[in-house]
Amino acid sequence: MSDDATVRAVNAMTARWARAAVGERGTVLAAAGVWPLLALLTTPAAGPARTELAAALGTAPEHAMDEARALLATLDAMDGTDAAAGVWAARSAGLRPEWCARLPEGALGELTGDAAADRAALDAWARRGTDGMIERMPVAVGPGTLLVLASALLLRTTWETPFAERPLRPVEGPWAGRTLAELYRRTEDGAQLRVHHTPDGPLTDARVAGTDGLDVHLLLGPERLPGGEVLAHGVAALGGAYPMAPGADGSGPGLAVSSVPSPHGRPLTELCTTRWTVDADHDLLGWPEVFGLGAVARASAGHFPGMATRPLAVSAARQTATATFGPLGFRAAAVTAIGMRAAGMASPPPLRSRLVTAYFTRPFGFLAVHRASGLVPVAGWVTDPDPYPVV
Repeated sequence: MSDDATVRAVNAMTARWARAAVGERGTVLAAAGVWPLLALLTTPAAGPARTELAAALGTAPEHAMDEARALLATLDAMDGTDAAAGVWAARSAGLRPEWCARLPEGALGELTGDAAADRAALDAWARRGTDGMIERMPVAVGPGTLLVLASALLLRTTWETPFAERPLRPVEGPWAGRTLAELYRRTEDGAQLRVHHTPDGPLTDARVAGTDGLDVHLLLGPERLPGGEVLAHGVAALGGAYPMAPGADGSGPGLAVSSVPSPHGRPLTELCTTRWTVDADHDLLGWPEVFGLGAVARASAGHFPGMATRPLAVSAARQTATATFGPLGFRAAAVTAIGMRAAGMASPPPLRSRLVTAYFTRPFGFLAVHRASGLVPVAGWVTDPDPYPVV
């Protein structure tokens, strides 16, 4: 698969996941952190597990591991982005040398069997990989854990044009009556604002450019359009799927046209948004149709003969992610982890997910986009903006 094909495959997973997962609460998700881990599982898989995983990835299973390494290397080489993968195995897992040889360089580590020590080591890896934004590995490590695969993703960019901040008190909509931290700026760059004409109506797209190759696209759709559809249409629009018009005519959601005093008379574009943070914990096993994780979670038989001599099944697959949009820039991080146990063992009790409502006038979506390739490492839906600080 070419680099462009991998970008399309990851973005397609982002769109499917957004449609399945985004509801009324704020959230953030990073398919770019999930895709390479699933690829590491696909090549050594067999039977229905191999078929389901390959379909979710959108690639040939025999090449999936190589494409995972290439994607991780590409992400890590991007300006403003760091990416890493780790694999930890118990000695009793019986990993096959040919599978280990195709892992990303330096990724393989050991599970000692001391749950507390292993947990501390994996948590430390998550913190290092995200500059402390994610403090814990999202899957538990216990006596029955034979293998953990994880990825860490960190995005950082500074705005080319910073925002100023002031209080905002909306008079209508879901945030009416609240005093919010509004971010605003006025420029002559009309190209930052576009309207895509989707089958569900116009979609306003405001591009906020970063200094190091990363942009954040703010997306506002028709008022009753679900957030998952807004994000999926946004991903499709990046690929040129819909007719596009400049936002200067004021025809899209959230747009208005007025006149203001100006010393030069040139057209101006004003972007008004809010300061926000969104956090999320995702149980990937809850969307088997998105990630191809249906068969692999059944512990009645092993699914990865090309990975280990011992029959293995997936016991947990989770992602913890966070994103912050401020007056000077954007930061996001995600840690994704897949835990595996011996096939035939009883599943451990499910972990409880902590759902935190996001902080960002009515709800909108966002896509963090690598400008050169069009890859969407992180996407999300903002429902609760930051309040304006009281002095």
